[in-house]
Amino acid sequence: MSKPKMANPDDGLFKPGTKLRHLKTGGFYKVVLLANVEASLEPAYVYESLQSHDFWIRPQAEMEDGRFELIPE
Repeated sequence: MSKPKMANPDDGLFKPGTKLRHLKTGGFYKVVLLANVEASLEPAYVYESLQSHDFWIRPQAEMEDGRFELIPE
């Protein structure tokens, strides 16, 4: 049985340090890295709220489906 490929932190559409805006809520976030969910090995982003400094995890597919837009530097 082969081992699933683990996510490389730099493989996602959004790179570590990228700043994003959530289109529905207007919240601002910074991408920390791309990781894997332990139970499923699904790739997921770890990201930080720039308002509250809370950390969140969201599946890569959801992060990259148009809910977030890049903030120009």
